[in-house]
Amino acid sequence: MTLDVTKRKTLQALSSPNLFHGAVESSFDMTEAVRQRNLWRIDQLNGNYYLLILSREKPDLSEAITQFAPEGEGWATKEYDPFLEKIKADSRWHFRLTANPTYQKAAGKDQRGRICAHTTANNQRKWLIKQGELHGFAVSEDSFEIRESKWYHFNKTVGKNQVSMLSVTYEGILKVVDEEKVRKVLTDGIGREKAYGVGLMTLVHVEKGTV
Repeated sequence: MTLDVTKRKTLQALSSPNLFHGAVESSFDMTEAVRQRNLWRIDQLNGNYYLLILSREKPDLSEAITQFAPEGEGWATKEYDPFLEKIKADSRWHFRLTANPTYQKAAGKDQRGRICAHTTANNQRKWLIKQGELHGFAVSEDSFEIRESKWYHFNKTVGKNQVSMLSVTYEGILKVVDEEKVRKVLTDGIGREKAYGVGLMTLVHVEKGTV
């Protein structure tokens, strides 16, 4: 879905991802007995902003269109399973991932550690390499770049304390090591705070001989 950045509501949502979170969730049947976690992300391409959603069910974005899109705008949906079947071991892909790289800071005995963001580029890169090892893909130090690192400050719910979330966008080339793990991470996402526009990885196939 294309976003209209001349709308005040869109500009507010671009700085407060909880607003997009609410719009995304309300585009699905809220009466379902078991709520599915839907992944979403804001992408920028050729000066335009887009809302991408990955979900098990097709959304009804009518209300989101009214709030955030140009007048008369629609939205497009595609089946994801045929794409997932193309994920094979040893294949290489261009990837884009916006994620919340974190670690657990040690606490006292019998105390749960505090979750903290990786704030340096070096640690953010190490985090992604480790995630690849966990989720069935391989990236090397020279195979990807950090495109953006941005803090968001917002209230998850009315009346609650403000939270801070670091969003980091990675782009590069990955190699599939375990195709089942990669398929799973493409549908489940990576890292924390997935409800707020991070965690969704997208892939475009690298043609043989181009890289």
